[in-house]
Amino acid sequence: MSIDTSNVDGQLAPHDLAAFDRQSGSLVERVLFNNRLVVVIACALLTVLLGWQATKLRLNASFEDMIPASHPYIAHYLKNRSELSGLGNAVRIAVETKGNTIYDPAYLATLQKISDDVFLLPGVDRAYMKSLWTPSTRWVGVTEEGMEGGPVIPNDYDGSAASVAVVRMNTERSGEIGQLVSLDGRSSILYVPLLARDPQTGQPLDYTVFAGRLEQLRAKYQGEGVNLYITGFAKVVGDLIDGLKQVLLFFGAAIVIAAATLYWYTRCSRSTLLVVACSVVAVVWQLGILPALGYGLDPYSVLVPFLVFAIGMSHGAQKMNGIMQDIGRGAHKVIAARYTFRRLFLAGLTALLCDAVGFAVLMIIDIKAIQDLAIVASIGVAALIFTNLILLPILLSYVGVSAQAAQRSLRDELRDATVDGLRHPLWRFLDLFTHKRWAALALAVAAVLGAAGYAASLQLKIGDLDPGAPELRADSRYNRDNAFVVRHYAASSDVFAVMVKTPDGACSRLDILQKADALEWELAQLPGVELTNSLALLNRRVITGMNEGSLKWYDLLQNQSSANMITAGAPRGLYNDPCNLLTMYAYLRDHKADTLSRLVATVERFAADNDTQDVQFQLAAGSAGIEAATNIVVKDASHQMLYWVYAAVVLLCLVTFRSWRAVVCAVVPLVLTSILCEALMVALGIGVKVATLPVIALGVGIGIDYALYVMSIMLARMRAGDSLSDAYYQALQFTGKVVLLTGVTLAIGVATWVLSPIKFQADMGLLLAFMFLWNMLGALVLLPALAYFLLPRRQGAAAQSATEQSATAQPPVTSQPMTMRN
Repeated sequence: MSIDTSNVDGQLAPHDLAAFDRQSGSLVERVLFNNRLVVVIACALLTVLLGWQATKLRLNASFEDMIPASHPYIAHYLKNRSELSGLGNAVRIAVETKGNTIYDPAYLATLQKISDDVFLLPGVDRAYMKSLWTPSTRWVGVTEEGMEGGPVIPNDYDGSAASVAVVRMNTERSGEIGQLVSLDGRSSILYVPLLARDPQTGQPLDYTVFAGRLEQLRAKYQGEGVNLYITGFAKVVGDLIDGLKQVLLFFGAAIVIAAATLYWYTRCSRSTLLVVACSVVAVVWQLGILPALGYGLDPYSVLVPFLVFAIGMSHGAQKMNGIMQDIGRGAHKVIAARYTFRRLFLAGLTALLCDAVGFAVLMIIDIKAIQDLAIVASIGVAALIFTNLILLPILLSYVGVSAQAAQRSLRDELRDATVDGLRHPLWRFLDLFTHKRWAALALAVAAVLGAAGYAASLQLKIGDLDPGAPELRADSRYNRDNAFVVRHYAASSDVFAVMVKTPDGACSRLDILQKADALEWELAQLPGVELTNSLALLNRRVITGMNEGSLKWYDLLQNQSSANMITAGAPRGLYNDPCNLLTMYAYLRDHKADTLSRLVATVERFAADNDTQDVQFQLAAGSAGIEAATNIVVKDASHQMLYWVYAAVVLLCLVTFRSWRAVVCAVVPLVLTSILCEALMVALGIGVKVATLPVIALGVGIGIDYALYVMSIMLARMRAGDSLSDAYYQALQFTGKVVLLTGVTLAIGVATWVLSPIKFQADMGLLLAFMFLWNMLGALVLLPALAYFLLPRRQGAAAQSATEQSATAQPPVTSQPMTMRN
């Protein structure tokens, strides 16, 4: 018994190229395939050009790009930025002595050399840098002669025991214990604000270079009796970029796994190499276009090229499988390529447009880093339309596939036709979901999983859930450095600053100071707040000092002259020169989402109750204040983004299928995956933030690919008169087996990322592997189950079948491709 030599749409494929009508098919098909050599040469030249252009690609990050510039909190910060230098992007370097105390001539000499070296680093905002050696670090004291003060390390310091004793006394009177000097007196901090641009080059500050210089300093001074601990955004970015060499190894491993699995499936080296090569070419085009448009990659968008490759492998495998099956039925390789182009171009184009929408919708998020990521990814998807939907079929029309691979692609169909119609055990199992009992069971299980996942997803947090830099491993050098700073300093690197706006010259008014004092007291009571500082607190301390240190005087005196006198000698970090801006600092134990939410809620409530025409309490500055604003934007955008993604996917599917029932069948599995993905994030302790938000949207765009390839064949066969079971079986044979293959293969590939030293990549690997698998299972299990209850089941009268066949994805070779209709 022989198998049917017609293609998946029931049409006979001509075996002889001479008998094939080159003018058949759509205009696009004729232009491309009748000029194949021109297309190949043009793509080759473009690949060489963009490959050379890709060598100019820069890998960097920008602090300003990571914040929502138009949010009111950030608008307040940017408006007063010149008065708040250092409350944004800054590095802290803790210098720990290996001796017993920092009050030692050798330590202070080493600290001076380190301070001088850091001061001269390009990109340092030198006017606001602070350490024990900077003149801005001052002490204030009350003596029998009145108020006195000066730099902590006086100009006449000479390293003698007497001079060191003066430094100790000045430090104790400076109020810097717990801020610049550790609580145990064994280390001190260099506070290093950074400029957005390198003043030497005028270019954005290169964090890779800057972090490298910090590491050189660490290596230089570690042997001089001190240990260095470095924290800050620049160091996080530097460590992430340093880890990208290993990240590339995991990317390479994922590519090898995908290629090896595809070869195992096809046993055809040439077609496998072409699929991989076309997917890599798309990435080369993407990376080449970026510098031409003025874009680069940052540590958070560096995963996008792999996603483009993964999407390309999925679509490429479908094209290769279709061509392979037609060649196995006896079609010439050129005819097979054109037939596959007709059958799958619409489904592939729709899937890629859905991918593009999944990326492009990220543009609604008012954070430039995410908007840039959306553009980077959209460029990659646009490249895939040419490389995998057009170039790959044309290349396969030249090289074809091996005869053994072509026959192997039809082995299940051959077995079904020769062994009493008995299908492969896996296909028989999946076919169960086209029958009522198993379809109902699948929907019931999906409903239970959806309800449980939704309940769990309600616990999903916005922002970081771990201290330090959650993008890095807990035992990474950076997080160990951060733990040291948190452990030994009350004033951590997580600074939350409230801006108090007043009329000019009114920052020392008693009524304003009293309000600021009341808010500071409330903030100090909040869990997670280690220390606070403000002009009101300075008033309390100075009044106490002026009265022999008696705590009975620890209050704000109702004396305006006294407040004016204290303000005149206060550090400028507490107020600005026009005296119309007070800055209140809250130093936090961590920047976890709950900690920041409590602070924001407290300040907003206080502002609502106390703001007047003369005084406004404004959020927010400092690293933690900026992150709080970012969390608010991410929270607002997270669901809005999904609504837009799903709306676009539904619209595109509706245009493609012309059936709302088919759209429901394709989209419901995606919704389930989105819900379960959020539940998985809760289980893994991953918060929604700038680094993770895009993955949630991307899962929808990537997942619809599987459903589109399965549904397009099912609809074509059902409209031709097949039963749901037979239509689903045809879909499994033609596109379903590749959906299964690519879903499992790509999941395995990205699952290897859990071994990465970069925790961000490990987390993304788990989430992507989960989404690849669940979207695949949704397309193969839940989609046919939904189809049983939603899609009309028509048995084909010949006339009806002929009429309906004109609307399938594969038209007769003498006609133009037509859109499927319901």
